[in-house]
Amino acid sequence: MPLHIETPLLESRPLSHAAECSVWLKLEALQVPGSFKIRGIGAACEEYSRRGARRFVSSSGGNAGLAVAYAGRRLSTPVTVVVPETTSARARELLHQEEAEIVVHGASWHEANLLALSMIEEADAFLHPFDDPLLWYGHATMIDELARSAMTPDAVVLSVGGGGLLCGVIEGLRRNGLGQVPVIAVETAGAASFNRSLLAGHPVELDTISSIATSLGAKRVCERAFQWSAAHSIRSVVVSDCSALSACERFLADHRLLVEPACGASLSLAYDESAALAGFSRVLFIVCGGATATIDQIREWSASAAISQEAL
Repeated sequence: MPLHIETPLLESRPLSHAAECSVWLKLEALQVPGSFKIRGIGAACEEYSRRGARRFVSSSGGNAGLAVAYAGRRLSTPVTVVVPETTSARARELLHQEEAEIVVHGASWHEANLLALSMIEEADAFLHPFDDPLLWYGHATMIDELARSAMTPDAVVLSVGGGGLLCGVIEGLRRNGLGQVPVIAVETAGAASFNRSLLAGHPVELDTISSIATSLGAKRVCERAFQWSAAHSIRSVVVSDCSALSACERFLADHRLLVEPACGASLSLAYDESAALAGFSRVLFIVCGGATATIDQIREWSASAAISQEAL
């Protein structure tokens, strides 16, 4: 049995009403570790285990790290997660619950990642948060599930950080004969490396990440994500932190699910009646989830974002 679960696919009346089209939700927030990440990371961990890995090493204090820790516990394989100093107490608590060894190092993911790579020994497997074909293959299983349903969307909306979810969804669409379905890729201002790359015509690395949607905080998307922009219909949309945070609260009220701002970014297209949805009658939103945010934290961010916006 895979380490992920088959998640519900349902039509949302509140989001359909707001967006004035039929909005369907793939509820990846219901995965046991809290996000879609377990699909690809679970598949990768199982493969590395078959190859003889005796330890899994990760460099993420967020959803990817949690997925590795969960997979390691399920597979009875020790896990070491290197997290930056900015990793929240909530994230560390969840990693402890999954019995992972936590190493705190550096001010950013980049520094934590360098240390994690330096720790790799012969019998270890390194789990990258987003840049690995094994991950993309696993993430594509959510589209395999969609293909077994009676619902074919006119478009798929998802959030983009490092590009792992984007790569997986497009791989899934293509292997299920849905290559004509466009993808609407959403980022927050201050973390929009994919959008910047599309505008430049080549991969661009951001100098800094200024968005509160830290799960989208990859300074540079993986090369494969950028390559897909030349082979598949992808529409890039950038939203504000305020829109993403507002969507988190509205989604909690509408569907009793708390998601991170990184997920709220994509949901905001429905709540804000984005022009990006014009012309589509049935749209699938990947509710990618996120386990580390709390409602108090989201409200603190909202207050801070509102003050910053007023100051502009």
